[in-house]
Amino acid sequence: MASKVTPAVMRRGLRVLGVAIRTEKVVFTAAVVFSALYGGMTVASAWALGWATENVVLPAFERGEATTGTLTLGTALILGVALLKAAGVAGRRFLAGVMQYRMQAHSRRAVTRQYLKLPLAWHHRHPTGQLLSNASADAEAAWAPLAPLPMAVGVIVMLVTAAVAMVITDPILALVGFLIFPLIAVLNLVYQRRLSPLATRAQQLRAEVSEIAHESFDGALVVKTLGRESEETARFQAKAHELRDANIAVGRVRGLFDPMLEALPTLGVLAVLLIGALRLESGAISSGVLVQVAYLFTLLAFPIRALGWVLGELPRAVVGYERIEGVLAATGSMEYGTATLRGTSPVRLEVRDLGYSYEDFPVLHEVSLKVEPGSTVALVGPTGSGKSTLTQTFVRLVDPKEGAVLVDGVDLREVARGGVSDAVALVPQQTFLFDDSVRGNITLGLPVGDEEVWAALRLAQAEGFVSGLPSGLDTKVGERGTTLSGGQRQRLALARALVRRPRLLVLDDATSSVDPQVEARILYGLRDAAQAATVIVVAYRMATIALADEVVYLQQGRVADRGSHEELLLRCEGYRNLVTAYERQEAEREALGAEEEVSA
Repeated sequence: MASKVTPAVMRRGLRVLGVAIRTEKVVFTAAVVFSALYGGMTVASAWALGWATENVVLPAFERGEATTGTLTLGTALILGVALLKAAGVAGRRFLAGVMQYRMQAHSRRAVTRQYLKLPLAWHHRHPTGQLLSNASADAEAAWAPLAPLPMAVGVIVMLVTAAVAMVITDPILALVGFLIFPLIAVLNLVYQRRLSPLATRAQQLRAEVSEIAHESFDGALVVKTLGRESEETARFQAKAHELRDANIAVGRVRGLFDPMLEALPTLGVLAVLLIGALRLESGAISSGVLVQVAYLFTLLAFPIRALGWVLGELPRAVVGYERIEGVLAATGSMEYGTATLRGTSPVRLEVRDLGYSYEDFPVLHEVSLKVEPGSTVALVGPTGSGKSTLTQTFVRLVDPKEGAVLVDGVDLREVARGGVSDAVALVPQQTFLFDDSVRGNITLGLPVGDEEVWAALRLAQAEGFVSGLPSGLDTKVGERGTTLSGGQRQRLALARALVRRPRLLVLDDATSSVDPQVEARILYGLRDAAQAATVIVVAYRMATIALADEVVYLQQGRVADRGSHEELLLRCEGYRNLVTAYERQEAEREALGAEEEVSA
């Protein structure tokens, strides 16, 4: 299995590196130039050392003195080479870092843009933890080889220059040293074959650990209230232990092969010294030549390791890049047209033979309805009847599989990007507030003044409690609005929608945590407001439903009946049983209490 993996990983890894090089051509070229400068000066340092040995060190031993000129020249030579070498190192490292972090930023931005383009149905199929991993850990892993890449490319100059210098200096010693290269190549190949599947597994487990962690943190209230801390800890611990074991396996392979890759060049140096000593004794070479060749071969160990670093990161980079590519290539992104929803008055909503399914599970069937401008329509139905899904089609969070949703006669699929949100607003069941001020949560960057914010708060019946907050509009509400009650969060979410002056307002059970009297004032206010809108409200309370101009009763994903609240109470048994269930329950409870008092 491993023998089939490595060639493919190598090809895909080189393709990943090619993407980075094409994207950051200027930075990469500059980094390679600095790396080549480093490589050239590294070889030059061997030549400088050999020259100093021949012209300064040995004469000093033979005559007991060295001339000022040769000492000065040798010092200047070695110092100059060292300074140029340091400049090459600094430039290479800086530009390699710039290239790596830029590519990570490119990937994160591309993934985030794709998340925003993909429809809600796609997000339903992918855990949030996995999405976070794509934008963080995978982006880092994909471009990890870029840090040593300029070094690896630049030191090819060093390898070629050093090899040529060794051959010119002494072909016999060069041949002895070169015999070690095939062994290093074979060892690197075996290393990659062993490491590739282990690195792939470790990267996958990072995403799985992230998924469990995010799920546990997001469901902290459930975990705490049901006393499931130990079970969640055990679930996370099991996956974390798998990741630990996978990382240890990767480390074990690296720990086995790294010393071997380090040792082989050292063995080559020993071989060069052994043969060189014999040739020195026979007079075939001088001491300076032996020092120069031995030092050159010592220098070759580092560039070979630099190539190994790139190869060592390739398996993890391929996994990270392909996970990112999977997101970027995901289908289901919404297509947009060029139509606009003009005007400022309430819209006319029409649904024609709409059908929708989650994967192979049908939710809505041939739903058709018309909502006149400025009217209030209540969507009522038992749990699972498709109410929330239907409201999502009104704001184009999802597109119907069949049929169409039209606003003022325009199919929402033909509207230009951003056009739907300019005219339609949804306040969902689950209210989300950011860890920001009240003002920030309402405007979300919209350039509106405080007067408009307060007007929206008044319409949402939130002006009173916001005025009583310590800093008013500047009060921080905490993560997810934890400092506020459920009803207060819902009213802020409603104000967030109202400040945008929508022409169609969709309330998906968005006032369920609000007192019935407050809810009635909100709905009356929406009807009488200067910024009147067509209102669709998903409701359960009879008091709320009774305020609607028309009621649409959904059952099993179909429009079972529609009409006024009074009409449906008389003719639709399912509707009557549903909306009177709460009142019946209260009456039964009171009757049971009365019986207990009599029996007592």
